[in-house]
Amino acid sequence: MDYSNIGMKAGLEIHQQLDTLKLFCNCPSILRNDTPNFEIKRKLHAIAGETGEIDQAVKHEAEKDKDFIYQGYDTTCLVELDESPPEMINSEALKIAIQVALLLNCDIIPATQIMRKTVIDGSNTGGFQRTVLIARNGLVETNYGKVRIATVALEEDAARIIEQGDKKTIYRLDRLGIPLLEVSTEPDMNNPEQVKEVALHIGDILRACKVKRGIGTIRQDVNVSISGHPRVEIKGFQDVKMFVKTIENEIERQKKDKSGKSEVRKANADGTTTFMRPMPGASRMYPETDLPLLLISKDIIDGIKSDLPKLRADIKEELKAHGLNEEMIKLIVSENKIDDFKELIHLTNDSNLIVKMLILWPKEFSVKENISIVKIEEKINLDIIETILQAVNKNKIEKHEIQGILLEIIKGKGLDEILSSEKSNSDEIEQEVIKLIKEKPGLTINAYMGLIMAKFKGKVSGKVVGEVLGKYVRS
Repeated sequence: MDYSNIGMKAGLEIHQQLDTLKLFCNCPSILRNDTPNFEIKRKLHAIAGETGEIDQAVKHEAEKDKDFIYQGYDTTCLVELDESPPEMINSEALKIAIQVALLLNCDIIPATQIMRKTVIDGSNTGGFQRTVLIARNGLVETNYGKVRIATVALEEDAARIIEQGDKKTIYRLDRLGIPLLEVSTEPDMNNPEQVKEVALHIGDILRACKVKRGIGTIRQDVNVSISGHPRVEIKGFQDVKMFVKTIENEIERQKKDKSGKSEVRKANADGTTTFMRPMPGASRMYPETDLPLLLISKDIIDGIKSDLPKLRADIKEELKAHGLNEEMIKLIVSENKIDDFKELIHLTNDSNLIVKMLILWPKEFSVKENISIVKIEEKINLDIIETILQAVNKNKIEKHEIQGILLEIIKGKGLDEILSSEKSNSDEIEQEVIKLIKEKPGLTINAYMGLIMAKFKGKVSGKVVGEVLGKYVRS
């Protein structure tokens, strides 16, 4: 397809949950599956934005006259119920937003107004979503040219839909207020592959920061238009691999669309899209009067700039310098064990051993012993691994004994108990060596080594046995 000939333009909006407390209260950002403690019912009504007009998308939703049921927990507060004013913006979430903005080469806004965005689908108890512009005018380099980053904003995530009907929708308040970082690009992308490249790059930056992981924690929307057709927003991409196919299908749809309406459409798993609602306008934003201006000083920016997280490409090069191959590097990155690896590498130059202790052996134990990986990682934590490596450095145990020691730990033995019984007295070893040489003279060192290790059932150091044998047996 000749994308330049049809005048394709595309922009991205990426929404990523941050791994902090909620944005305007101190409630935990945890989704719960137990039975809610209470329910409340409300109706929401359309109101005018700062222009004095009611947005057309708001009108569309208001005409449905639905009931909204909100389920809450003992972790739900009055801010989430819209019964109490918001608290000051979460400082950790703000720091993460600034980190992402700086990594996207954006200009941080020193004084910014927290706004209310009208929401009438019931997904927010107040009928609005708080949002604040953090940065703008960024830039991403791609294989197809530069793509400008329009804005980086922080906003509240919406409540979670539990049940949806024509006249009633049930929401759960556990997700409401989770900090959501929104990155929006300008419509500078001119082919689907470029859209995919930018999405992957932004995703790499987000994963370098403290964000939530897993299904539903990131939502990606694409705005697409061709010459003669207004912008269409496609919402709900879960898989970047579907970007190209879905955009190609949307272009074909726009070619056939004679009405040329600007609208919001839902991305389907098969690469098609379906109509959701009219495109919202600019009449749904108005200032948040319960909070002061958000001031971001130069000192704050400089402090964050001096300690920016590294991107995966940089981290991979760093791990490669420690002698890890591509497979091991992929394991460390995918399992999010980078910080643990850095904690342990100063104790040993055997980087592959660290990966085995952190990831490979626990996975083996999980399958063989039918124990969840979570329980195994509780028992084989960073402190345990550090202590074992320190014991290796002090010649208290050998590297080949580590896997067996870890297995004993997950079966319930204490590390102190294992280490104290790990070494038999060298005098006892020496006596056994002398006895064995008398009984079976003329064997090689390796043969004697095997017999001694079998006698002590692996509870002696191969190094110590080798030193004792060296005194009595020639190679």
